[in-house]
Amino acid sequence: MDGCPISLLEVPPFVPKTIRSPLGHKVTSGTLCMTANQYLSTHYNLHSLYGLTEANSTMNALTATLNKRSLVISRSTYPGSGAHGGHWLGDNASEWPDLAISIPGILQFSLFGIPLVGADICGFNGNSTQELCTRWQQLGAFYPFSRNHNSLDSIDQDPAVFDKASVDSTKDALMLRYSLLPYLYTLFYFAHTTGSTVARPLFFEFPTDSNTWDLDTQFLWGSSLLISPVLTENVTSVEAYFPHGRWFNFNDGQELSFPGKSLLLHAPYNFIPLHVRGGSVIPMQTPNTTTTQSRLNSFQLLIAPDGNQNASGYLYLDDGESLNTDQTNNYTLLQFALRNNVFSSIVLSSGYGGADGAVLESIKTFGIKIKPTNVYLNTTAIGSDNFTYSNRVFTVRVSITGLNYPFSISWD
Repeated sequence: MDGCPISLLEVPPFVPKTIRSPLGHKVTSGTLCMTANQYLSTHYNLHSLYGLTEANSTMNALTATLNKRSLVISRSTYPGSGAHGGHWLGDNASEWPDLAISIPGILQFSLFGIPLVGADICGFNGNSTQELCTRWQQLGAFYPFSRNHNSLDSIDQDPAVFDKASVDSTKDALMLRYSLLPYLYTLFYFAHTTGSTVARPLFFEFPTDSNTWDLDTQFLWGSSLLISPVLTENVTSVEAYFPHGRWFNFNDGQELSFPGKSLLLHAPYNFIPLHVRGGSVIPMQTPNTTTTQSRLNSFQLLIAPDGNQNASGYLYLDDGESLNTDQTNNYTLLQFALRNNVFSSIVLSSGYGGADGAVLESIKTFGIKIKPTNVYLNTTAIGSDNFTYSNRVFTVRVSITGLNYPFSISWD
């Protein structure tokens, strides 16, 4: 028989836009007849499951071979694929509209239960420009899955091919990402155990604010970090919306004066606007050029109080490669809380031995209206040369070794 038989499976009443002209308006373009019988059912019912079963089989094989965690990234995915691997958004173009559309793409796959997702930074098809690639590297540093990738017939677009300003900007963006890895890793822990999202649309956190419902030019990491990237050419500012509540500039700790509305933010060539939501505790770590080296460095905590001067957050730690650590209790989980000028670390699990050697070197708190005069680690006074206060930013230098043990820092 020449071609596929005529049936509603071969010629359905609705054809997805992605396979319309020039592919001939056929669901069979580039694949089997929809009526082809396979082991479980027709190809029509099973076509989209191939990527899911391939990721499942690949991850199972890697796990059995290596006996530790591995990484599978697939372009062909289906609901449930997030349990076996991540997803990249496919062959985009090195164009400004593709930079912008990557945000709703990532947020959609977060809703599909695939939190490890990203777009090809700087674009896959076509030739990127220096400005586009620099801005894309800034945004891409906040993709859960962050990768610069392009086709063989395109010009090079790795950061080193551009000028020093672009190289420095990209390095700053990636070092910022690496400094936030403890927070990002903790978000992935909760995504794994509770099904929560990593990259998150604003309406998830502010469902009653109608201004957030169709907002796809900004997004959150978890509930605490707001990313407002530059998405258009030849601009050094970006309009960003801030729902009601306290918001602080990540870089200098200064509080925004007009929450609940859109603001025009300064965004020079080497800068991506990043803000911390009031009520948050962000765990951070001194960055290095690899995750292996970064894990050896000291931790810092960034606190952004809400309107009642309270804040909370979590830190998840394990060895980074063992299987099923959440099921075998081979992990450490800390809960942080700021109440009444007392910051506490509460140990919910202390199963990861590596946390015994981890060092916390500083705690920085935004939005402190009155300069503290006395600071205490547990009940021991901290010398005045170990804490600073400027422009409502209060920083305490400590050297706390062993995060498997509770501690508190208080001030008056």
